[in-house]
Amino acid sequence: MDREIALLINPTSGGGLGARAGKAAAERLRSAGLAVRALVGRDVQESQNLAREVVEGGAAGLVVVGGDGMVHLGLQAAGGTDVPFGVIPAGSGNDFARSLDIPLTDAEAAADVVARAHERKIDLGRAGGQWFGCVVAAGFDARVNDRANRMRWPRGRLRYNVAMLAELGVFRPVRYQMELDGEPWITDAMLVTIGNGPSYGGGMKVTPDALLDDELLDVLVVKPISKLRFLTVFPKVYSGAHVRLPYVEVRRARRVHVEADSIIAYVDGERLGPLPQTFEAVPAALRVFVPSPTR
Repeated sequence: MDREIALLINPTSGGGLGARAGKAAAERLRSAGLAVRALVGRDVQESQNLAREVVEGGAAGLVVVGGDGMVHLGLQAAGGTDVPFGVIPAGSGNDFARSLDIPLTDAEAAADVVARAHERKIDLGRAGGQWFGCVVAAGFDARVNDRANRMRWPRGRLRYNVAMLAELGVFRPVRYQMELDGEPWITDAMLVTIGNGPSYGGGMKVTPDALLDDELLDVLVVKPISKLRFLTVFPKVYSGAHVRLPYVEVRRARRVHVEADSIIAYVDGERLGPLPQTFEAVPAALRVFVPSPTR
């Protein structure tokens, strides 16, 4: 056993799925001849500390078990280092794992991806000292996220549906002042998202053409439209067809500065902070375990 994998588990992810997935993944990795160091933090801060400790200690891989929140935590430790990163999906969204074609519902199959040790280098986004792998929410979607985080009822995905309807009742288009690689872009918008990867929210392909290794961020804007029409956009997001609508515009840049009033940005579903913020694509910032060799 010359490879020790650090397996950082969120046991409460997915209503207890994290604990079951972590146990199954650890057993599978050990059966493949790997040493496994299973870690469970008592809270977010301890989990962050454990992740940084194993990365600084030169582990053969940091593998997180959980959802996109756990992925975000792990990226803060592995991003910009030479330690490979892996994911055993056990959350409700799993968009980072989805973007890499990692099995979403089979912990043993996801562990096999780690055991085979095929790697790929991908870009990460960087903003406010945080790494992100998928999508920045900086418009209506950010307001919905913020509202949902303040709600105690209902639980699960239904909470976000309720928050969306409540927010839509009071939301108005916002004036954005942006710079994309130094070029100004001033526009009113309902929605502004910035994608390093294609999806958020459990498979919503909000920036469907975003690539993990093109050294660019995809900036999507939904221009002001009626609330009824805005509601019709959401079903199209699951297929990515919304980008063909006349009131949707996508541009690409390596560095994106965004200013707007009363918007709190979220990266990979985690609170970043109020705008203004600057977002940058960092090329080849992460070594990640993937299902098959890359060319």
